[in-house]
Amino acid sequence: MSGEHPDDGDGHVHGPRIGSAGAQHQKPLAVAFGLTATYMVVEVVAGVATGSLALISDAAHMGTDVLGLGMALAAIQLAKRPAAGGRTYGTYRLEVLAAVINGLLLFGVAFYVLYEAVQRFREPPDVAGLPMMIVATVGLIVNVISFRLLTAGAKESLNIKGAYLEVLSDMLGSVGVIIGGIVITVTGFRYIDAIVAVAIGLFILPRTWKLMAHALRILMEIAPPGLDLDAAIGELAAVPGVRAVHDLHIWTVTSGMEAATVHVVVNDDADWHTILDQVRTILTDKYSVSHPTIQLEPPSHVDEDAGF
Repeated sequence: MSGEHPDDGDGHVHGPRIGSAGAQHQKPLAVAFGLTATYMVVEVVAGVATGSLALISDAAHMGTDVLGLGMALAAIQLAKRPAAGGRTYGTYRLEVLAAVINGLLLFGVAFYVLYEAVQRFREPPDVAGLPMMIVATVGLIVNVISFRLLTAGAKESLNIKGAYLEVLSDMLGSVGVIIGGIVITVTGFRYIDAIVAVAIGLFILPRTWKLMAHALRILMEIAPPGLDLDAAIGELAAVPGVRAVHDLHIWTVTSGMEAATVHVVVNDDADWHTILDQVRTILTDKYSVSHPTIQLEPPSHVDEDAGF
């Protein structure tokens, strides 16, 4: 995240603003959303007209991309609203709840596609290979455009990076449908449509599992993956003038926004301002915490809530 809060009047400057990186790339995200949503409708109509389950399944996959792009846009818009009415972190968690709903829909789509594919293995229908290939090729072009639009934002915002990965995976799905169309047109091998549909369905499932696991991890306020809390405590305790560190909590508010609270016991003769700045710098720079809350305590202080 970029930007800083203004001076609070005592010469102390607070940490970076939260929610600003994604907003810088809202326009390309909106364009990608419009392109994807429009072509999803085209694929559904073409899939029904040609009888292609692979094309319909790819359209369903593209539909999940529309949801993902839409959630990214909604999160950016909601992040601009003030944290009023007791919502001290604003409405950032709506993005996580939407991800859970999106995951449930993805599971439903994947299992439906797999079920339909099994039925088609038993009685493969006639599929119009050439129209299927043409529609999927145009879809691939749309995906490439959206992919390019989101590339820059994906480097700065995890929110947009999620949408970027959705488009990337859908590009692979479009390639699969094109291959199926070529095989049907050249060889007449009708089973390829169901095979491609199964491949797309199996591709959706692990992505969905990862999405749900990540969303539930955030809702449970578990530390971000790969973060070593013991190492973080040791690094904070090594700051000159710090006697001890306890009750360090680091969690994710929403994608790309980590928060932390920590109690730091400081020697009586230490420079508290310097320690505060050093602790905040470690949390923001080393552990990507965009919203740290640090409580400095003298050695004589007894915290009755320690351990929570």
